[in-house]
Amino acid sequence: MCCHQLTSHSFVLLVQPRRQHYKLKDMITRSEEASEMAQKQAARFDLLLPEDAGFLEGDEDEDTPSTLYKNIDLNSKQLMCEINVMESVNDVKWLHSEAMYAVAQKKWLHIYDSNGIELHCIRKFNDVLRMQFLPYHFLLATASATSFLQYLDVSVGKEVAAICTKTGRLDVMCQNPHNAVIHLGHSNGTVTLWSPNQKEALVKMLCHQGGVRSVTVDKTGTYMVTSGMDKKLKVYDIRAFKPLKSYFLPAGASCLSLSQRGLLSAATGDIVQVYRDVWNTPVSKPYMAHRVQRTIWGMNFCPFEDVLGVGHGEGFTSMLIPGAGEPNFDGLDANPYRSAKQRQEWEVKALLEKIQPELISLDPTELGQVDRATFEQRHQDRVKALGFDPLAKEKFIPKYKKKGRSSTGSVERRKRQVAHEDQRDVIRKTAEDKMKIEKERKKREKKEAVLSSQRSALDRFKK
Repeated sequence: MCCHQLTSHSFVLLVQPRRQHYKLKDMITRSEEASEMAQKQAARFDLLLPEDAGFLEGDEDEDTPSTLYKNIDLNSKQLMCEINVMESVNDVKWLHSEAMYAVAQKKWLHIYDSNGIELHCIRKFNDVLRMQFLPYHFLLATASATSFLQYLDVSVGKEVAAICTKTGRLDVMCQNPHNAVIHLGHSNGTVTLWSPNQKEALVKMLCHQGGVRSVTVDKTGTYMVTSGMDKKLKVYDIRAFKPLKSYFLPAGASCLSLSQRGLLSAATGDIVQVYRDVWNTPVSKPYMAHRVQRTIWGMNFCPFEDVLGVGHGEGFTSMLIPGAGEPNFDGLDANPYRSAKQRQEWEVKALLEKIQPELISLDPTELGQVDRATFEQRHQDRVKALGFDPLAKEKFIPKYKKKGRSSTGSVERRKRQVAHEDQRDVIRKTAEDKMKIEKERKKREKKEAVLSSQRSALDRFKK
């Protein structure tokens, strides 16, 4: 507090403000702001990778079909393009992005863009029935009615391989997402595994007594599910090529599909049945079931969503399957919410990191292993290439000495001395190893004796 004199008879009293009150007010303001920010962050909190998936389980007396039917029509559909190709279409498959897709028409293979404009007509691929796209290799694998399995590199537009399987009409096909091996089902009940590197099948498995109707493989490449004309649904362990489970379906399954979380959908006539955990525990009843209007021709799970798309005689139907999709996606690999610029950048990066078709094999982990060819085999190859053995020890030739010291007896004596020196080195090394092993054994016995000499409180109860 201070006083200032304005005139000779008047004074003004000035009081300095208390800074402590302002500090307290600032602290309260900052605390309120921090609390408000914490509340906003807590509202946006999302628990990733929960322990249990969000499956839907109804009560015993609950009428679930009506609820399921109402939920089916929630997804809105937006038409991208519509074209009339004026002939039958056997299969349609998206390529590396949503900008292009391949159509297997009655005669040839056609490539269209997202607006329905025809980009290519590949007449070398004729009578195609089924297709599979390998995203990391930029390969389009096609199976034809003439028993040919062909591979097309979509990045350069060239045919990589054409294999005659000699197994008849190829209308059952799927891929192993783990190693990019193609699985084909045949009318004699066998499933064959193929790669573009070999003209013969990698593996032939007898799966059913009748023809194979559908094949699917999970995303980890561990389990394979097949359905056949014998009305059986079988689960195989691809690592051991042995069956794990076998189920009997009254009408048989014509279409199979596995979701990212391991749910299996099977189509029998006009009924879609979804099963959960078919390879670990015996399944007695389906997780979900739904009846469509006509016979089912194809179905597939939507990635990263709990939606199953079903194509039937009356059109297309979407089923909501809780717990089917993967909730946590890798934005650098497959981002469903990416923009056009992000898609272009990803496409360039994917082309630079494209895996060559020569690297497709049953065990992709072999690429990171060291070549364990025997040293003898490599040494023999080197000897054949050079014409001599570079590691062979040169024969000892004694030096010529004068004054009678290079007689026959002296030369032989020196040769024996050199040979004995090499032998002594080997004996010395062997003796050192034996002494080292004996020393370690004595040390271990001494330690065991010390431990055995220590008495325990329970030793008095021993007889």
